[in-house]
Amino acid sequence: MGSEKKYVSQEELRKHNKVGDLWISIQGKVYNVSDWAKVHPGGDIPLLNLGGQDATDAFIAFHPSTAWQYLDKFFTGYYLMDFEVSDVSRDYRRLASEFAKLGMFENKEHTVIYSLCFVVLLFLACVCGVFCSNSFWVHMGAGGLLGFAWIQVTYLGHDSGHYNIMTSRGLNKLVQILSGNCLTGISIAWWKWTHNAHHIACNSLDYDPDLQHLPFFAVSANLFDSLTSRFYGRKLTFGPVARFLVSYQHFTFYPVMCVGRINLFVQTFLLLFSKRKVPDRALNILGILVFWTWFPLLVSCLPNWTERVLFVLASFSVTSIQHVQFCLNHFSANVYVGPPKGDNWFEKQTSGTIDISCAAWMDWFHGGLQFQLEHHLFPRLPRCQLRKVSPLVRDLCKKHNLPYRSLSFFEANVMTIKTLRTAALQANGLLWEAVNTHG
Repeated sequence: MGSEKKYVSQEELRKHNKVGDLWISIQGKVYNVSDWAKVHPGGDIPLLNLGGQDATDAFIAFHPSTAWQYLDKFFTGYYLMDFEVSDVSRDYRRLASEFAKLGMFENKEHTVIYSLCFVVLLFLACVCGVFCSNSFWVHMGAGGLLGFAWIQVTYLGHDSGHYNIMTSRGLNKLVQILSGNCLTGISIAWWKWTHNAHHIACNSLDYDPDLQHLPFFAVSANLFDSLTSRFYGRKLTFGPVARFLVSYQHFTFYPVMCVGRINLFVQTFLLLFSKRKVPDRALNILGILVFWTWFPLLVSCLPNWTERVLFVLASFSVTSIQHVQFCLNHFSANVYVGPPKGDNWFEKQTSGTIDISCAAWMDWFHGGLQFQLEHHLFPRLPRCQLRKVSPLVRDLCKKHNLPYRSLSFFEANVMTIKTLRTAALQANGLLWEAVNTHG
């Protein structure tokens, strides 16, 4: 006769939610991932954010079916008391299972090879523009082409970070280093660190790093309370400088986006040369050195400093289109304060994301991320599959009375500026209050 099952309450599970004492529940079974968090390929942040909770939906979203076999070694022997599955989660899991049976997670069609060829052509055209012409306008066009190349190569890096776009993990890591570090100067280690946290805590003001842009931007007046960033481990101070800059953020949004790439370079260096444990640190640093060798050399081949500066600005300005898109997908969506919860995975993704509607022939331009909700729900799904599953996701949202927002690129820009303006007016009131009080 088998031994009787042992149970822990949800209250007891919630106590195990910190470094060195980290438990999670998956399908009602409780696992101790305290040591695993140190070597988890997705980093420790996702596990810490969902520690002490049921994380079944998040586990399904981020892991292939082969990952289930590795769970047993973490099993505590306990089952979660009063374990229930909501109707939304049940439908979400059924949909994920159907996609898996259809092989949609493995079928990448020819997107990768097409993207690689396009990136190569863009880089070659940029180099030819610099070396084969003396025209100022051709040089500026070459800078713009470099910006487009960075956009497309970033999509490849993004895809390779969520699933294997190559035939092996080793080749996939090579693509990550090449596409991120070597070609764009942005560390794939930094991207994984922040991006995984963003997916898990989508639009949490204190847990999602993609909304923590003080002193330049604040998407909600809740950030005026100087919240503590649980991601960076520091206070997001809303002081006089932030109050002033945020007061005019609806005017400065696009200009800042044009030079926003500088911030990504800075963040890369801060992480790679920090005391924090960084996977493949040496390889990441080597890749960054490659970028900071070829890029300055290319710029130095231009005839004078005026053209060099304008070439860099042209490339940054074109790349800002992508930075703007990332903001459109989330800035005007719903936000909240506090940690993410494992039992409302589907609801939080629908609440915190906005799709960009476009014709199918424009999918290359957006890299699949116009289907932001679909991507957040199924991050391992290749971009070529996102348009196919969109009607199913829309129907599921309608069934459960959840938002499914799909706006044109123009409409999304308008909504984002309105969101920034609303917070700016609130900050402006505080600014004038401070001026009248302190002189």
